[in-house]
Amino acid sequence: MTNEVGRVPMDDPLAYFLTWTTYGTWLPGDERGWVEKPGQFRAPDAERQESARRRMTESALTLDAERRHIVEDTIADHCRIRGWHLHAVNARTQHIHVVVSAPGRDPEDVMDQFKAWCTRKLKQRERSRQSAGKKLRQNWWTQRGSKRRLNDEDELEAAVLYVREGQGEPTPRPPDERDDTQA
Repeated sequence: MTNEVGRVPMDDPLAYFLTWTTYGTWLPGDERGWVEKPGQFRAPDAERQESARRRMTESALTLDAERRHIVEDTIADHCRIRGWHLHAVNARTQHIHVVVSAPGRDPEDVMDQFKAWCTRKLKQRERSRQSAGKKLRQNWWTQRGSKRRLNDEDELEAAVLYVREGQGEPTPRPPDERDDTQA
């Protein structure tokens, strides 16, 4: 049961709309505004943003097309393993959107699992491509993220539509190497 202030307690929502950003791409004080705590949107603050930037231990992360596919595929695989229903996923260069039904699970736990599995898969990719001795990236994601409960069909439909069609063109997949129609 959810026990959020201002919400009517109910059993599991239909789904969660989860969003998180890549490391260093939306800092406290950001010119777009930022969220200090859930429901506490803050105005831009250049000094705070610069202070946050100085505390970063690695460069900001932008996901290229290959990494975006790894993230999307990992989330889909994890949903299959857990028996969760993945309604939509869209990995962008600086953030990830997921709409998922995970009955009996806390949205924080669901998001943490996605981040952890995506990190593992992305690190595997990095290990396979880096020269020996080079340090692997440690920070992939922001500490938190947005976790919206979708409690009715209209909210679910709107979130899925936004994730699928409101984010620009999907990342193009490379042609299947086995497809001989490309020859």
